[in-house]
Amino acid sequence: MLAIGIIGTGGIARAHVDAYRRFADRCTVVALCDPVPGRAEALRAELGLDDARVYTDAAAMIAAERLDLVSVATPPSTHADLTFGALEAGVDVLVEKPMAPSLAECDAMIEAAERHGRILSVVAQNRFRDDTATLKEVLDSGLAGPVTHAQVSSSWWRGTAYYDLSWRGTWESEGGGCTLNHAIHHLDLTCWLLGAPDAVTSVLTNAAHENAEVEDLSVSVLQYDRALAEVTASVVDHGEEQAIVVHGRHARVSQPWKVVAELADPNGFPAREGDTAREAAIEAVAAAHVPLAHTGHAGQVGDVLDAVRERRSPAVTGEDGRRAVELVTAIYRAGIERRTVDLPLAPDDPYYRRGTLVERAPHFFAKSASVESLPGDITVGTRA
Repeated sequence: MLAIGIIGTGGIARAHVDAYRRFADRCTVVALCDPVPGRAEALRAELGLDDARVYTDAAAMIAAERLDLVSVATPPSTHADLTFGALEAGVDVLVEKPMAPSLAECDAMIEAAERHGRILSVVAQNRFRDDTATLKEVLDSGLAGPVTHAQVSSSWWRGTAYYDLSWRGTWESEGGGCTLNHAIHHLDLTCWLLGAPDAVTSVLTNAAHENAEVEDLSVSVLQYDRALAEVTASVVDHGEEQAIVVHGRHARVSQPWKVVAELADPNGFPAREGDTAREAAIEAVAAAHVPLAHTGHAGQVGDVLDAVRERRSPAVTGEDGRRAVELVTAIYRAGIERRTVDLPLAPDDPYYRRGTLVERAPHFFAKSASVESLPGDITVGTRA
């Protein structure tokens, strides 16, 4: 039975606890840690984790417990140091997204895992969804042809009070705005589905949150060899209608699910009837998808538990988490400097290190409120 510790008992910790409970025959949550006095105890009582011990110091928890795996579910600026502490103590780590605010920290985390022979996985729960898994299987089949154009909408909506939380809304503590902390999911999926781009250009703004330094909207164009991908990152989109649309040479496939394959008339215009045979073949690939046993955080936790037991690489590695952070970093540099940025970013790039964004990014507004907690639950896509 694997012993699990959870560092950080804010809203996202509930998803981790729920995921571990799906595998009660393989693991048990034995410890909760949060630096805010009483918060870990409150979560233990709320979720009925009667056998879990509570701590306010992560190092003390790791020293006192015989842990196999910890979930790091704290603000992004703390991820690196907490991960180092666990890895150095011989404990495997599942760290929430984004992996860290800087590439330098990401590389140090990866190096620490390698040096100590430990497993490091970064949360990318949207890979563990039937709709995104189906989309990848279809793209991998080659039926759509080489990708020509993709449109990725990471569309969210948040009220002004969202940025009143003490660690949100500043370049120093949150590491960025919606591009880093919301679109990181879609940017990870973009890299997973299409690969890493060769270059990126971007624009950033704060359109509706006067109590935050950071951007609440960015629009980027990712450049591939012969393809372009548009990525919108937003917390100002009413309805939160998210989508991934991929146009290949032969067909368009997307989630929400849609398949279209055109044929050309002799003059090059679309024929009245499309390539129905290709559409049927794509639909057959989609229909053959085997539903995942567990989805979201539970899907990833199940894989990480297997990786811990089998001492193998997890499906989502530290390198995967780093790749998403690198793309976010390039988007920020492109938006701040108003130019195209080539990838990959080199270690001597000033944006590689922590602090450059604090120094160079536009501080759209001064943070005007700072509270330690906000009422209510985390809600995602609550309206149809």
